Amino acid sequence: MKHSYLLLFALFQLPIFAQYCTSVGPTSTVDSNVESVVLSGVVGTINYVGCPGVIGLHDLSQSVNVSLNAGGSYTISVKFGTCNGNYAGVGEAWIDFDQNGNFDAYESLGTWAGTPPAPIQNWSFTVPPNAVNGITRLRVMQREAGTLPLNPCGTFTWGSVTDFGITLTNGLDCTGYPGDDQNDAIVVGALPYTDTRSTEVCYSNQNYVYPSPDIYYYFEPNPLLAEVNVSLCGANFDTFLSVVDMNGNVVAYNDDAPECAPQSALSFDAADLGPLYIIVEGWGALNGDYTLQISASYVGLENAELKAFNAYPNPSQGLLHLTANTGSYQFLDVKGQLLSTLDTQQQAVFNMEELQAGVYFIKEIETGRIQKWQKL
Repeated sequence: MKHSYLLLFALFQLPIFAQYCTSVGPTSTVDSNVESVVLSGVVGTINYVGCPGVIGLHDLSQSVNVSLNAGGSYTISVKFGTCNGNYAGVGEAWIDFDQNGNFDAYESLGTWAGTPPAPIQNWSFTVPPNAVNGITRLRVMQREAGTLPLNPCGTFTWGSVTDFGITLTNGLDCTGYPGDDQNDAIVVGALPYTDTRSTEVCYSNQNYVYPSPDIYYYFEPNPLLAEVNVSLCGANFDTFLSVVDMNGNVVAYNDDAPECAPQSALSFDAADLGPLYIIVEGWGALNGDYTLQISASYVGLENAELKAFNAYPNPSQGLLHLTANTGSYQFLDVKGQLLSTLDTQQQAVFNMEELQAGVYFIKEIETGRIQKWQKL
């Protein structure tokens, strides 16, 4: 099973962001249809009456909303029926408790099979105590001639699909847990970079390689980087590590690194790459604590003996002298951003006193050679 997931990962692009499937439901407005849905929350009540039928998704998530408390128990009442003729079918309802944009099997509230007219179905359920505070959805589906379990993203001829808004409260407050998806990815700062977190709480499954919770990091390579090294070695669970571009194309991935299996580590060539997402998750449904470490090598630094220029003193307090032939040089920070340009025909000394302490680079424009410089 483990290898089959890796094969799927290698063959397909990753989705950009998990969102609710909305191109769902019936193509006809006649016959089988949910006739009523009733759900009372701690605030508000859903009191829905179906018919006439609606083609596709009847999306009431913005206009009909109730609040439910994490750990609280509730009863939803659904009448599966018809707007015209009576035909056998099935029905099901889900609440997206983990707010990952999917109606998963473990989020099903109940199922029905029969032929209208049928008695009202009363399903009792408990909101998971670790449910995340926020707005999510209830989906109720009826499908004529269908089979259980239903596909919450399915399309068919007769039946209905209706979404309602659910606000979860008294659960986990995840406002201080960035990185749950691409829209809130953790920005990788200066390299080397280290970040310690846990996927056990406040993170959901947005990356479909495995069903485990995942955490997204935003990383923007700069022109000075050669090879980037990413490691989860030392995590307390079996990890999976991947790198994708903004279009979901896979740049690199690793399951079990030779140096620290079953944890993950990988390296990739950063040349000509744009912004990337580095995704941390567990194998299967595993989760736990980890420390992400990112380091890099820089273009040209390994060829120092070939450089035709030098900068001194290195390190220095900011007054930089170049011993070089006539030419132009760029001063860059660790992100590859241009700070200034120096033409040695005019001067061979550059004042960098206003720069903050750290690592900088000098690039000879004509040859592309680079030298690392340390500001004290």
